[in-house]
Formats: sequence, C-alpha cells, structure tokens
Amino acid sequence: MRKAAFFYDYPATDGDVFGGGRRERLAQLVELYPEVVTGATFAAHASRLADIEVIFATWGMPALTDEQLAQLPALEAVFYAGGTVRSFAQPLVDHHIVLVSAWAINAIATTQLALSQVLLTCRGYFRSVRRYAQTHDLTAAKAFHRSGAAGEIIGLIGMGQVGRRLSGELRALGFRVLASDPFLTPDRAHELGVEKVSLEELFRRSYVVSNHIPDLPATKQMLGASLFESMRDGATFINTGRGAQVVESHLVRVLKARPDLTALLDVTDPEPPVATSPLWTLPNVVLSPHIGGTIGDEVTRLADVAIEEFVAWQAKQPLRYQVTREILETMG
Repeated sequence: MRKAAFFYDYPATDGDVFGGGRRERLAQLVELYPEVVTGATFAAHASRLADIEVIFATWGMPALTDEQLAQLPALEAVFYAGGTVRSFAQPLVDHHIVLVSAWAINAIATTQLALSQVLLTCRGYFRSVRRYAQTHDLTAAKAFHRSGAAGEIIGLIGMGQVGRRLSGELRALGFRVLASDPFLTPDRAHELGVEKVSLEELFRRSYVVSNHIPDLPATKQMLGASLFESMRDGATFINTGRGAQVVESHLVRVLKARPDLTALLDVTDPEPPVATSPLWTLPNVVLSPHIGGTIGDEVTRLADVAIEEFVAWQAKQPLRYQVTREILETMG
C-alpha cells in the first residue's frame, strides 16, 4: 500500500471534508500517517515524512517550499479536496508532482448561490424589499418592471467552471445568456448556447451581471465606473468571484447615484471591507461573508473526488481534474 498523509489546517465548523466514512475509506486504500500535518507543524513531522508518496489535502494546505519538498523525496501526487489551488500549487507543478483538485465540484455551490440571486433579482426581490422598508406600501414597493425568468438577459463574466455550470442552469430556466471571456471560442460559445460579447456590451444589455473571472494580475481592477454606469435600469451586479477585480470607489460612486441598481457582493477587496467602507451602509448593497463555497454536509463530495481520482491515478487511468501548468495559468 502507498504511504499517505493528510495536509490541511482549517476549523471544521463548515463541515468535515474527510468525514462521513471518507477517512476510513482512505485507510483501506493507503497506509495513513497518524496525524494531520499543517504548515506550522511540518518541521516537527518532517523526519517521519520521507516515505510519504501521496498527500490528501483540503483548505489550509500549506505552500511547500523547495526545502520542505526536499524533505518529501517520495512524494508523487497531491489530491486536494477543495477549490482553487493557486496559493500552493506552483511549487508542486514545478517539481512535477501530480496535482488534482476538486475545483470543478466546489463550483457547484458557487453556481447555486449565484443562481438563487439571479432568480430573486428577476422577481424584483432585493429592490422591492428596500422600497417596502421605505414606503410600507405593497403597491409602491413593487411599482417597477419585474421580468421574471422568461427570456431575460443574464451576463456572465468568465466561463470557467462556475460560468459554464451557471449558464446551463440559466438556459434551462428560460434565460438568455451573454458571456465575456477572452478564452471562449465561437465554437465553444455555440456548444454552451451562449452569446459571446465584449465586456462593455455585456454590462449594457444584461439585467443581471455575474462575475466569475479568475483572480489573476491581468484581471485586477478591471470592473470600473464606465461599466457600472452603463447598466440597465434596475440591474444587479453579483460578485461571487473575487473582490480585487472591482474598483470599489467606482462601484460606490455609481451605486450612490443610481439607487435603482443593486450589488450583491459575496467577495470584496479587502475582505471584509474596511470599517469605513460605504459598502456597509449603502441601501442597495447586500454583503455576504464569502459563503459561496461548499459547506456543511456538501463538503464530503470534495473528498469523494479526491478519492476517486487517487484510485484512477493508482490504476494509471486518465485523470479528470488534474491541474496542469497550463490550467494553473488561467485558474482563479
């Protein structure tokens, strides 16, 4: 049996990734190191890790240095039961260690959050709730066009794992989907049933704009005032991607001038916003504390992916979720 260890450091308050029998399943497949290794405890364990061939990890996986990797000479593969691997992946890829992530499965939860917000927006929920609080009048609270899902236009920025899943869910409900993504080819857009447009056209035409672009240096501060100013009457901006892509001062300025607009922000930069940020007090902003990821009883499906991929890797079968150097370059 291959020798393996758990590497992670997170409080399991949002669910035990390797719970529900997953640790026991792994114990049947590999010889498990008896303790969980963290970045802070690595040095204490290092002398006993030289024969570890496989790491099973989740949130809190440390970014291993070259010196630490030298202390893991037998390491061949890391199976990450989580989402993005950007914070720790590069040294592993550089050392030709196989890296697998459950990021595609983690995208299910983010898709569901964004989808629920789109549906509520198109029923007029967020705008009518704040008008109701202001007027205490049933009729006045909803005296604006509420389109529902029948053919309304939704714009998705970024067609990665979340964007692709969300576009399918939206189209099944009768929405029309616009997409802006430099890596989306015309043929792929046709396959997905979306219309590829420029970022400017997407903001101008969409009733809801949902951000799903990866967190890369090139995407920072790319969503500014001119885009938000061009949004349709009563439109909503949803951000479950990354906060650094939004110029916060521009968004705040537009939201103050356009009370018809709504911003639903699950991510900000910094996170949380500074105490003096107007995002806390603007009536047309809803802040949520980064709840778009997999939680609770859902989290074990991330471990299931890691285990399934390990079994395939050990049998020398193709991997579905390997993170290659090319994939890492565009991953958020």
